[in-house]
Amino acid sequence: MHLAYPAVLAVLLFCTGLYGVLARRNAVLVLLSVELMLNAVNLNLVAFDVWLRDTLHTGQALTLFTIAIAAAEIGIGLAIVLLVYRNRGSSDIDRLRDLAERADAGDGDPQPDTTSEAAA
Repeated sequence: MHLAYPAVLAVLLFCTGLYGVLARRNAVLVLLSVELMLNAVNLNLVAFDVWLRDTLHTGQALTLFTIAIAAAEIGIGLAIVLLVYRNRGSSDIDRLRDLAERADAGDGDPQPDTTSEAAA
């Protein structure tokens, strides 16, 4: 097996994922692009494991760990994106620079009415 074929495919996948991370403003598409980049790394790990004829299959073992980490990352990432979308109404990354709650949200305790106390 030639090493160049999977390596070129991995480079194309990684570059596509990198473009998606840098150019997209939607948080879900950014998470999808990160998954593309992780899949490119997995492809490289398996290709080099086969090319080096490793008897321990270290590349394949590392690929399993990478897949587990990617699954955990996408689960937690999607949960965060859904909560942010529910609270803010948008998953646009440019609008999410400030994660502090807005004062006009009305979720906190009401402010005490000082005018009625002063009149009494």
